[in-house]
Amino acid sequence: MSLEVEVIGSAVAEERVALLSALAAASAGIRDGHVAVEFVDATAIAELNERYRDKSGPTDVLSFPLDEDGAAHGPRELGDVMICAEHTEDLEEAVVHGVLHLTGMDHETDNGEMLALQAEILRWVR
Repeated sequence: MSLEVEVIGSAVAEERVALLSALAAASAGIRDGHVAVEFVDATAIAELNERYRDKSGPTDVLSFPLDEDGAAHGPRELGDVMICAEHTEDLEEAVVHGVLHLTGMDHETDNGEMLALQAEILRWVR
């Protein structure tokens, strides 16, 4: 098995999104499963931001984790990452950031570990 990455939209090449997603997941010890990365417009991400975070207006990236520990009868469904290119300075960083959130990392509570790992992953590929 391996990480299956579904890319919706074309803001970043599918192969690049797959590589970045796989590196982020593997860095958290996850090598198998499924993740979807979708590039959406400002209106769509603003609606999601309002509905799920009670924050108005668009944002750069939102993550929606699904399986916490993996499915009993199949590969782990990590979840979905939504990225708004209009509100993102670095799309590759947004992919890594979103997938790291799907693995359970949270930069608001982890004393900088997630953002340090994110920077390291980006150094590997640049």
